Amino acid sequence: MSDQITREMTIDDIFSTFPEKSQKLAQELTNSGLHCVGCSASTWETLEAGMLGHGFSDEDIDSLIGNLNAILEEEIDLSTITMTKRAADKFLKILKEEGKEGYALRFGDKPGGCSGYEYLLDYSELPSDEDEIFESNGISIHVDRSMLSRLMGCEIDYLDGLNGSGFKVSNPNAKGSCSCGSSQAY
Repeated sequence: MSDQITREMTIDDIFSTFPEKSQKLAQELTNSGLHCVGCSASTWETLEAGMLGHGFSDEDIDSLIGNLNAILEEEIDLSTITMTKRAADKFLKILKEEGKEGYALRFGDKPGGCSGYEYLLDYSELPSDEDEIFESNGISIHVDRSMLSRLMGCEIDYLDGLNGSGFKVSNPNAKGSCSCGSSQAY
């Protein structure tokens, strides 16, 4: 089994070989202009053939492969739940707009969506007795302990772009997700 992403791999190969990074890899593909996730050709067409077929150059392919392999090299801390600086700044802005300054983030998941579970992001004034509390970039994150086996190692980011904005969760415990990315399976 390869420990690197290559031109000869299909999108399906990439996600099945590196399921713990599939959400971040899918986001990088989308950021590069490829909307392969969920496309039927992703199961048989190589990354190279797909990119050349959509007008990308050899340099574009090398650049994307470099970015994808850099994601594979990122360390995952399975002992905590984190929020990027960008997501923390956005959350603080929302709290101010909503008059909820000082609140924490309630993070969890619940049954739903076509893959089994959907993430839950909400305000939390105070932790409950069942909560584990994490701190990341100045934000307190309250998580029900019963969900920790599915959520440890998650990174919450905020993406802002022409094709959609919002909080995005990368979960190393997810084994699959639906094509729209709104639910995941474990």
